[in-house]
Amino acid sequence: IASTDVLDALRAHAVHGMPMASEELREITEGVWSLSTAKPGNEIEQLRDDNTDTFWQSDGPQPHLINIQYAKKTKVSEVHLYLSYKVDESYTPSAISVRIGTSFQDLAEVQVVDLKEPEGWVTVRLAAPRTTQAQNASCIPRDPTCGGAVDFVRTWLVQLAILSNHQNGRDTHVRQVKVFGPRVGGAMNTANREDQVQPQTLALLQYATVR
Repeated sequence: IASTDVLDALRAHAVHGMPMASEELREITEGVWSLSTAKPGNEIEQLRDDNTDTFWQSDGPQPHLINIQYAKKTKVSEVHLYLSYKVDESYTPSAISVRIGTSFQDLAEVQVVDLKEPEGWVTVRLAAPRTTQAQNASCIPRDPTCGGAVDFVRTWLVQLAILSNHQNGRDTHVRQVKVFGPRVGGAMNTANREDQVQPQTLALLQYATVR
């Protein structure tokens, strides 16, 4: 098969199936997932079933929350969400806040993204990559520097908060969510430990430093 055909196949797969992440990243599949609310039949199973035709639908007041708790402090680099404005219209998120912490009591916001009629996979970076990567034009981070974090942040808990929807919609649809962190043995793990995390704000320092 020609190399151009391989690339076309990968792009199609990224649009309709799995997101295309850097080869230095791996999907973090462990963790306990919970939702603030859900309509029966559109719950965690539909958010995590690798099927972009299904979706989670909230059923309550904003913000709508997706929580992912880990059994140990975990390195997290990116969150990928599959959204479809063409299908979901007013149910489509227009602003998402990402928060991290050791528990629900000390969550700190590390990124907010504004979404403009997103279609397909969008990437929310919690730390700046070492190499330049293209940014999806429909997903605009309010803090492009990610608070100074590089490669990853370390956290026990990731919370995605849907702050608002397109057309002032109340409830939301999110079709898939994937969390990615450094691949074990990858370049970002074998680099000098002192270079792995750059100085950042005091509020974020406790989550990004290597202890």
